Amino acid sequence: MSESHSTWEPADSILEVDAISLSFKGVKAITDVSFQVQAEELFAIIGPNGAGKTSIFNSISQVYRPQEGDIRWKGESIMGSRPDHVAERGIARTFQNIELFPHMTVLDNLLLGRHIRMQRSWLAGLLWAGPAKREEIANRRAVEDIIDFLEIEQWRKHPVALLPYGFQKRVELGRALAMEPELLLLDEPVAGMNLEETEDMARFILDIREELGISMVLVEHDMGLVMDIADRVLVLDFGQKIAEGVPADVQRNPAVIAAYLGDEAGLAATGS
Repeated sequence: MSESHSTWEPADSILEVDAISLSFKGVKAITDVSFQVQAEELFAIIGPNGAGKTSIFNSISQVYRPQEGDIRWKGESIMGSRPDHVAERGIARTFQNIELFPHMTVLDNLLLGRHIRMQRSWLAGLLWAGPAKREEIANRRAVEDIIDFLEIEQWRKHPVALLPYGFQKRVELGRALAMEPELLLLDEPVAGMNLEETEDMARFILDIREELGISMVLVEHDMGLVMDIADRVLVLDFGQKIAEGVPADVQRNPAVIAAYLGDEAGLAATGS
């Protein structure tokens, strides 16, 4: 897919969220929120339940359409775009609740993530010859690389429903990676995991940034994880930005302490 981002340079912010506001029948979910994400940055968004975190993800994906403000990808507004067109531009996401096809295999679930990279018609795929055959082989090779990367080889031909929860979350991550994103939106990737599963997922998230060079926006309630791996943190409360900065500064911010964790000792403990 050709791109026309002539005003954007790699040194600029890859994503710019500019003063967006979103409301549903008069109830404000997001109010005048702005932030930027740099190339290869791991940017985290935190806040209490109902703070507007997932609404921001849905706005970036254009599932929701903010009534005010702008969202720019590589300098070009994506406001009003279809969600599939946003994905084609290079923005992929995982979901707070696992959204896989449980009776399909791991391999087939990951192949679904390749659909936006497939150029041949369904008829050409049915014939499975020439360019369509080569495309299918290339897509399967890409998926096998992801299976190796996420260490789920033993499950590759198993239905997703038979996998332990932590491995299902890896498959969800793998499907997003199969889309070849430049920006990955991770919606509570360690929710419901035990300590070992959380540590494994943290390792994969760091490997995605360091080995694949993919920028990430992370929404997560696990403060220990956020403070350990994020480059910068945005804090929301009732849909408004109350703080933004490096984890150490956010931990000491009185507004964050009051709104999110209640006391300084509690916040410090989560970052230890």
